[in-house]
Amino acid sequence: MSISLLALVALIPILVALVLMVGLRMGAMKAMPIAWLTCAAGAVFVWNLPVQYVAALSIQGAISAVGVLIIVFGALLILHTLQYSGGMETIQYGMQGVSKDMRIQAIIIGYMFGAFIEGAAGFGTPAALAAPLLLSLGFPPLAAAVLCLVFNSFPVTFGAVGTPIIVGFGASIKTVVEAAVTQGAFQSMDAFFKIIGETVTLMHGPMAFILPIFTLGFITRFFGPSRSWMDGFRAWKFCLFAGVAFVVPYLFLAWFVGPELPSLVGGLIGLGIIITGAKRGFCVPKDVWTFGDPSKWEKDWTGEIDFAGKTEFKPHMSQFMAWLPYVIIGAILVLTRIDGLGLKGWLNANGVVSFTGILGFPNVNESLKLLYLPGTIPFILVALLTILLHKMPTEKAVRAWKETTVKMKAATISLIASVALVKIYQGSGFDPALAEAVKAGSATFLPSMPLAMATAMAGMLGSIWPLFASYVGGLGAFITGSNTVSDMLFGMFQWDIAGQLNLPRTVIIAAQGAGGAMGNMICIHNIVAACTVVGLVNREGDILKRTFWPFLLYGVVVGIVAYLLIGLGYSNF
Repeated sequence: MSISLLALVALIPILVALVLMVGLRMGAMKAMPIAWLTCAAGAVFVWNLPVQYVAALSIQGAISAVGVLIIVFGALLILHTLQYSGGMETIQYGMQGVSKDMRIQAIIIGYMFGAFIEGAAGFGTPAALAAPLLLSLGFPPLAAAVLCLVFNSFPVTFGAVGTPIIVGFGASIKTVVEAAVTQGAFQSMDAFFKIIGETVTLMHGPMAFILPIFTLGFITRFFGPSRSWMDGFRAWKFCLFAGVAFVVPYLFLAWFVGPELPSLVGGLIGLGIIITGAKRGFCVPKDVWTFGDPSKWEKDWTGEIDFAGKTEFKPHMSQFMAWLPYVIIGAILVLTRIDGLGLKGWLNANGVVSFTGILGFPNVNESLKLLYLPGTIPFILVALLTILLHKMPTEKAVRAWKETTVKMKAATISLIASVALVKIYQGSGFDPALAEAVKAGSATFLPSMPLAMATAMAGMLGSIWPLFASYVGGLGAFITGSNTVSDMLFGMFQWDIAGQLNLPRTVIIAAQGAGGAMGNMICIHNIVAACTVVGLVNREGDILKRTFWPFLLYGVVVGIVAYLLIGLGYSNF
């Protein structure tokens, strides 16, 4: 079968998910199991994979989904614990003291706080934490989810202390980079990672300024009382102020230190700067913009969780005590994500539940690092500490746990089906029935489903590939829900395409990394997680319709930057 036909078959499950969720407005709880079945059918009847192998990959996906579910559960638990302790209302009261303008609140929480959390933890954590916080400040749930998903883009390449670059590309192109090091192209593997990080900042940099202005205009156009782009654009000065506050340390650390700290430290420094600036009215619009009277909101903006009916808040404790759970979360994330401190290694080595040789297939393995998952430490741990710190009555603490558990049902079904589909995609490039024949050289595996789609796309685009390379990274993130895994999937493919088309590999690999980051806006399991924490169960299609446009814009900008870098002779390797 030709690569084009294989690509078409591989695309069908994605199209099924999109048609059901966006076109027919079906919730992910129903749509994703259907998409998974479609993917499984393609794997069995077109890729000729054994049914048992597809089942093993699906079980692997279900196990992996548990890790994501623990993160979502922990984020929801923090939200409900703070809600019942009075901490959330205290935060609302304090944030209104910084600025009652919801455009400013969106930049502080969605852009900067999210960038810091992404830099520390990654893996969907920012939307899970920031979206409920915006919701509690009076944002419509749909707007809160869209904002946080869109802003969780430019920090992602350096998320989880540089994991997408160090682990993602380290796993996919380690061998060829080591060969390049031997040939003298790079001083070391770390030097290569640093060059990729430097190049990625040039691609993300423009969007760190463009995206907040565009996103605020988008939000005020579709959720504002006046339905006007200009309401959002009027905050352009504060957006540029925030961009400078973030990008200066972001660039400095990427170019002079490495890929571990740009988002984490850039977000932390930027957060302090813009909060100080907002309190003093620096670059803040003269008018105060809000989403207006909640009774006049459209019905599809809201869901099961709604804090917007209350606009006057009172403190139940000090601001320090109310924010202390988030401070502890940030501190623990930093302490447990830096290798040199020792905690990361200990948490990775302990509390691990491993599943090897699932259904007898030695290449199908999965493990859950229960202590290293941010859902466990710090989210659930801090939720328990908050009960003591905020002196919560037992009855209220129990209610927080019960409410969190009830809200997990739809996310559980959606995520298990989504991640099972991902594992079939990833495992489709290996056929256990042909393993021995391939080893002997008498047979070959078909390309995996994602590789078939990417190869067909590259064949059509040829020399203009730099304009579209980032969309492959976005496709990988859409399918897998991870910039890191997208880089694992497509890193070698992008390296080879660059070689075939005589393009500088560092630029194309950087475009892949930037694309995997922007793909976080549209990846299904991030959207499912965001929907769950703001109470928009089965509304994933509504979010995807809105995050697609900033995703498209992002890819255009990254493509133009990549094309210009090549034209200017940025790199010849």
